Amino acid sequence: MPTMARTLGECCDAVEECYEFMLAYAAQGLPGDSGSASGSQLRNLLTKALDALSTISETYKSTVTEAGLQPLDKHLAFLPVLESDSRNASAAIDLVLSQPVISSQLVDNLNASIHLRALLTDFFVIDEILKLHQAAAAASGK
Repeated sequence: MPTMARTLGECCDAVEECYEFMLAYAAQGLPGDSGSASGSQLRNLLTKALDALSTISETYKSTVTEAGLQPLDKHLAFLPVLESDSRNASAAIDLVLSQPVISSQLVDNLNASIHLRALLTDFFVIDEILKLHQAAAAASGK
């Protein structure tokens, strides 16, 4: 059962940590994950990423609302994009996780997936907006 991530940053970090590990895993040229420590770590990180993605839309919505980002309607209009990219990336991750053997080549293909890359780019856009908002708030003394 998924657990609720506490912050948007935690959701993003779980997916980014998984992606970074997958880059290293793909480079190993392993025929499969059976019996290896990195294979079980891979499955664990993929599961954590799926868990984080299960809450990403609610977390994003509450983050932009609580942060008072304006214009709010523009930030909320991005929600369907994030939901779609999250749903697509989740389906790809879940498909890989369902395989009895996860090779380095399969992980390399997942890394190259437009679905996962679109989601990561969404995170980078959101992160930059939040940083700009925080900088503006600090500059105005709020």
